[in-house]
Amino acid sequence: MAVPQITSYPKNPPAEAWSWAALTFFAAVQLCGCGGAEGPTGPPPGPAVIVSPADYTFTALGDTARFEAVMKDASGDTVEVARFEWSSSNEDVATVDSAGLVTAVAPGLATIVAEARGLRGDVRLAVEVSPSVSAGWTHSCGITIGGDAYCWGDNESGQLGAGTTTGRQAPVPVAGGIEFAAVSAGRHHTCGVTAGGVAYCWGFNRDGQLGDGTATDRSNPVRVLDGLAFAVVSAGDLHTCGVTTDGLAHCWGQNANGQLGDDTRTNRSIPVPVSGEHSFAMVSAAAGYSCGVTTDGRAFCWGSNWHGQLGDGTETDRPTPVLVRRLFEFALVSAGVGHSCGLSSGGSAYCWGRNIFGQLGDGTTFEWHIPIPITGELRFAMLSAGVAHTCAATGVSAYCWGDGSDGQIGDGATTEQHSPVLVSGGISFSAVSAGAGHTCGAAKDGNAYCWGDNSDGQLGDGTTTDRVTPTRVAW
Repeated sequence: MAVPQITSYPKNPPAEAWSWAALTFFAAVQLCGCGGAEGPTGPPPGPAVIVSPADYTFTALGDTARFEAVMKDASGDTVEVARFEWSSSNEDVATVDSAGLVTAVAPGLATIVAEARGLRGDVRLAVEVSPSVSAGWTHSCGITIGGDAYCWGDNESGQLGAGTTTGRQAPVPVAGGIEFAAVSAGRHHTCGVTAGGVAYCWGFNRDGQLGDGTATDRSNPVRVLDGLAFAVVSAGDLHTCGVTTDGLAHCWGQNANGQLGDDTRTNRSIPVPVSGEHSFAMVSAAAGYSCGVTTDGRAFCWGSNWHGQLGDGTETDRPTPVLVRRLFEFALVSAGVGHSCGLSSGGSAYCWGRNIFGQLGDGTTFEWHIPIPITGELRFAMLSAGVAHTCAATGVSAYCWGDGSDGQIGDGATTEQHSPVLVSGGISFSAVSAGAGHTCGAAKDGNAYCWGDNSDGQLGDGTTTDRVTPTRVAW
């Protein structure tokens, strides 16, 4: 797919307008006080507050969990405490009441603290929202509540996973009877992961993007090799990335631009670790590059950078992860085709890279090489960067911006929008996914809706008629 090049737009925000572009980055240094041969010289351990459960993750907004706190003395015995004072380090992400009941508010990271008698204990938690529907280039896929995967649209390479190469205008079940937890539609291939961490891919495989050790197309799901346990997978253009349950990112497939992040340009037909040994919470594979967010809220990107989509302030390709230049915690990042977007831990949206259609949402068509905020004061629960447009969901409503020539903005028109506009229909969306010329969303009523280009049946409504507003997928 040809992507128009931009040569006349400013590459970085003017210094006087965007003072944060020159902010100094500070490294956090851990100091270790270690005893010599005589043993530790510090004071003996004293009483401590312990908060449980530890390492907690919410997967839906509004979910709650009860946290408990106890005080232990130096011997490990429980000390009676009349009352603990509870607090959250980031109430935009999670709140906690006086009894330790925590509520998920928005994607991101937060620390829950319990304090008594001058002592405090804490636990880190994450709020992660994953879509149950995924829009690819010319096909789409989704998962039912029971874990059954369905796909629809273009199927020339078997990317619907139904055992054929026949296109479908309505959902067909993915073969194999596999119960999936998540699915990701790429350009001409699809990948999914089970609740047990097993990754499968199907469709186009010329560059090894299915991860089965071959270059053979597959119309049925094949297991990704090497026995890794994946928490999430993301299908891009000609490559795939995933994060294992121990937080390590792996990629496989085409690597001409360094998009696998292994410091080579060599294609891989099985997963290879991304360099740097970062602990990732999520990853997003795109067209020639990839991005991810670490468990401590930093965003990294690697691969092609011809529009500044890596967010490091340059146009230099990177075969290993580089830090996205922004001084806040990222909750998620989504990589598209020449542009990327991310959410802060409080739900604020930022985008960077190619902007010829206004897909950065800043009200202009200027190209930026570091993150800039979208216009307005909207706070989002999740966000998705497509080929030339971007969409996001607040947990109640959906908004889109950028190229609207096929109706993929969903506002009833076919014009481009340089700032977020509300998707028509009054549907309460929990997640949205931006593809090439179409968009799909998962609604709180249990239905999936798609809108935009429908030339291959990728809207799943049983027709090939384009739609400028959401139309229900014909499950």
